[in-house]
Amino acid sequence: MSPHVAIVTDSTAYLRPEAVRRHSISVVPLTVVIDDEAFEEGTEISAPAVARALQRRRPVTTSRPSPGEFAAVYEAVADSGAASIVSLHLSGEFSGTYDAALLAAKEAPIPVRVVDTGMVAMALGFTVLAAARAAEAGGTAEDVVAAAEKRAYDTSAYFYVDTLDYLRRGGRIGAAQALFGSALAVKPLLRLADGRIEPLEKVRTASRAITRLEEIVVGQVEEIGQAGERGEGGRKVSIAVHHLASAERAAALADRLRERLPDLDELVVSEVGAVIGAHAGPGLLGVVVSPH
Repeated sequence: MSPHVAIVTDSTAYLRPEAVRRHSISVVPLTVVIDDEAFEEGTEISAPAVARALQRRRPVTTSRPSPGEFAAVYEAVADSGAASIVSLHLSGEFSGTYDAALLAAKEAPIPVRVVDTGMVAMALGFTVLAAARAAEAGGTAEDVVAAAEKRAYDTSAYFYVDTLDYLRRGGRIGAAQALFGSALAVKPLLRLADGRIEPLEKVRTASRAITRLEEIVVGQVEEIGQAGERGEGGRKVSIAVHHLASAERAAALADRLRERLPDLDELVVSEVGAVIGAHAGPGLLGVVVSPH
């Protein structure tokens, strides 16, 4: 068996606690600041608390972990007996988390490969799980990075927001700025592309936008299945439905996807964490499609 490769990620992967424990994944938290009070994501503040703060128009910002926080985690992982680390993080377009991890990796007591996955939320989470399974199968650090990069490359993320205002305030919209002139007249559908948020379509009402989101996801999964039928390799597909303060809409969308896509490998429904919630705002509804 190859020397043990440990997996580190950050709190925006939104992995379930049982998955973190099962795969011995170390998670470094980002920070949410409401007014002037800082909270660690995942332990000290919830997404609903962030949604309430945003609805009350309280100032909400986020910040990356420090290089020192990464250094402490890398040292602890080394002390546990790992021979090397693969550290997988949200898109560098959204956060300086990747840069902080790189700085810490230079001084780590064991080799650390730091990867900007270009993903976030369960698009990152599925990538991290692919890396963990590769490590558990005895893969080298290079094997683990390759497994993660392939999963990230194949994964897509689409989402609907009630308003672009929260993304605009946080500077996370990139090309979606083109939608601002008509933001009040449309409901935007967005996607992750090359680690950035980009506009996908403009739809007139929330209900039509959510219906269109469903159609896009179903079409993509069916296309993956058809590729398998053509002999291009049958692939299982995992889906995550994310939301912020929209549990009923998320559950309804998930139910429709289960009915229309009965052969899914898994379908996860979860509220996003505080950091992504702070930038997307209440009303977020997103879907991650991750073939493997």
